[in-house]
Amino acid sequence: KAERHNNTINVKYVLVPVKAMVQLHVKHGDESQFLFDTTVDISVEELTKQVARIYNGRLKVDRICSEMEELAEHGITLPPNMQGLTDEQIEELKLRDEWSDKCVPSGGMEFKKDELGRRNGHAPNEKMKHVIKKTIEEAKALISKKQVQANICINAKMVKEALDQLRGAVMIVYPMGLPPHDPIKQEFEEKEDLSGTHAALQVIEDSDAQLWWAGKELQQTKKLADYVGKNEKTKLVVKIQKRGKGAPAREPLISEEEQKQMMMYYYRRQEELKKLDENDDSFLDSEWADSNALKRQCQGVKNIRWRPR
Repeated sequence: KAERHNNTINVKYVLVPVKAMVQLHVKHGDESQFLFDTTVDISVEELTKQVARIYNGRLKVDRICSEMEELAEHGITLPPNMQGLTDEQIEELKLRDEWSDKCVPSGGMEFKKDELGRRNGHAPNEKMKHVIKKTIEEAKALISKKQVQANICINAKMVKEALDQLRGAVMIVYPMGLPPHDPIKQEFEEKEDLSGTHAALQVIEDSDAQLWWAGKELQQTKKLADYVGKNEKTKLVVKIQKRGKGAPAREPLISEEEQKQMMMYYYRRQEELKKLDENDDSFLDSEWADSNALKRQCQGVKNIRWRPR
């Protein structure tokens, strides 16, 4: 707060206490996903929804990034009835992509044939390709699993920011938009059809999501405080999975990194013991262990060489 008195500005600083939060380390199986801040007063039902939405949002970002990499290399997707066909088959069937003339990348295109036959090969130029790839890197970094190591929590706002960045890059490169059948456009409009794909197996709907902690399922009708008490500074490792899958594997007593360090320590220790065993009698070759050294020194025959130099 700034106050002016007689042409003098006095600045007052007000310290606002930061409320402690419960930190959840969310995993799926044994794989770390993200950190999430919450409070003990939240209901398990609401907590499960929030965690599931972030989990699914990160999957959506990954799917869009994967498609945008293909977009940068080979342009927009062909209509479903043209995908997978050769040029000869398309010509024979007299098929035509009416969107190729409408959805042209800004700054012109460069032809790069898609060997899979999914995209039309009208790729953006190098400058626009760089815009897409740089945005992909930034969006991925924002919601990356590496944020766990950096102790940075992810929330719904960050997921939305990553999606907005990707949407903005597509609008820059394709100002006329993408065709309605393009999976990137469908993802942005929440119209994606994942049925029959591996991606569908990864998604966990809010209604099917369950949270587990310490081998216990967190019941939807309870609050988080019923399990961890009133301490807001608690750190928990929770696992998200689909309902009906049974209890996930419990957390190991030591982390993977700790196990690696222990194995390295015992390996080095074993090597040291081997060297000690090998050098156990090495002192016999030392000058001070020679029983005839004093005799030779008294006779003046020390360090006599019998071979000519």
